[in-house]
Order: sequence, then C-alpha cells, then structure tokens
Amino acid sequence: VLIATGAEHRKLGIPGENEFEGRGVSYCATCDGPFFRKKRIIVIGGGDAACDEATYLSTLSDDVTIIHRKASFRAQKAVAERILANDGIKKVFNTVVKEIKGSAKVESVVVENTQTGEVSEIGADGVFIFVGMIPRADLVEMLPKDEGGYIITNEKMETPVKGLYCAG
Repeated sequence: VLIATGAEHRKLGIPGENEFEGRGVSYCATCDGPFFRKKRIIVIGGGDAACDEATYLSTLSDDVTIIHRKASFRAQKAVAERILANDGIKKVFNTVVKEIKGSAKVESVVVENTQTGEVSEIGADGVFIFVGMIPRADLVEMLPKDEGGYIITNEKMETPVKGLYCAG
C-alpha cells in the first residue's frame, strides 16, 4: 500500500488572507505570477521556497519586495546569497505582515517591525506566501513522524509497517 496524502500550505492566519485568496493572495508563483506582470508584488517568507519564488517573480516585475520576520534568510546559503545579490528585489527583515487589505482585490499589506514596533502599510497587487507546508498525515496516526510531522521512511520509502510505503 502506498500512502501519498500530500501537504497543504501553511497560512499566516491574518485578516485578509482567506478573503483575498485567488484575488491577489497566492501560494504558487509559477501558477499565478504571470497575472502580476509589471505589478507590485510582496513575497512573505525567508526559506528556500520564498527566495526562489521571489527570484522568479523578479523576472515578471521590477517591484518585488520580500518580507521576512527574522534578521536573515533561513534559506540555504547559496539561495540566500543569490537573492541578497539581486538588486531587483527589495528585502525587508525583522518584519511581520499583520493584515492584507483591499476591496475587490489586494491593495496593500500592513506590516510591523519586530524590533521597533513601527506599523506601516505597503502597496501591493499580489501577495505570495511561502511560510512552510503542513503534512497531511492524520490518516496514519500510528506511524512515526519527524519533528515537521512528516512520516518517517527509509531510503526505499518503506514505513516500519511491512508492505506500507509513503511518497510525496
């Protein structure tokens, strides 16, 4: 038996996120990025996915800002260096997004600097959120999972239960 339940995008849980999903809020740059060609784009996150997707989005718009809650990216060193060297992407560190605002579609994000507490608003047409994934492993509660919640397998994708494999 093969278990392939996938994972879902981790959400920020802030006002406006659910309301504007599909109307400016996205979790896939390659899927939705072309809709924001030459528009104001915000990328939220600091890992590999956020940095890679911000790099891709910078090929579609010259107004890309990446916002990360910490003082430096947590992406792999080469990925982080690539984005730091990209002058076409504005980098905003030590900042969290508190709200996504708009009327019929996204128009801005409200951000807070985690060091100063200063709150400000940044205009945006698209908000791309890359803050991790949540594995859908509830179906098999009896299997061991790692600290991220993913089912543990060996190099052959076998679980500890004979004949039970996991992929994805």
